[in-house]
Amino acid sequence: MEELLQAKEAQHLTARITAGFCWRWSDPRRGRLVDDITIGSWRKPWNLRGEARLDGVPPSWLWATDPDGFGQVGCIYTAQGFEYDWNGVILGDDLVWRQDRWRPNPEASRDRALSNTDPATFLRLVRNTYKVLLTRGMSGTLLYSTDPETQARLRQLVPAPIATEPDPPAPIQQPI
Repeated sequence: MEELLQAKEAQHLTARITAGFCWRWSDPRRGRLVDDITIGSWRKPWNLRGEARLDGVPPSWLWATDPDGFGQVGCIYTAQGFEYDWNGVILGDDLVWRQDRWRPNPEASRDRALSNTDPATFLRLVRNTYKVLLTRGMSGTLLYSTDPETQARLRQLVPAPIATEPDPPAPIQQPI
């Protein structure tokens, strides 16, 4: 997913990665962000929470629009508008597919706003979180799930990769 989004950035399109709030969000250590989001060997930090730039990282309110925001992962609190073309969404273990429906998993959530809610409220709020994240990319969205059973269900829903737009033809050059 990250490589595809980097390719979009190389084409002068904007791209960001977002995720459900399923990983701790550490304060910077020694002036650098902490790679809290770990999936296998892939590691990335959340976007900066502060209001000032830190070691080249934009403040939270600029994460979605500043070119230096690509190296961090955004969440529901920073991915609120339509500021970027391509979006990668990491579906965490807080919402998984089991048997015939989406199942909430409150224990996997690190979002304090969702803690201490009843199961029905948690399900409604976590589904809304992903609805927001999945609709931020203006041109397209890539989706990854951390849960194998959910990955299998997503493959059923979208059985083949969706082709991206081909490169535009080279411009015709005419003598002036």
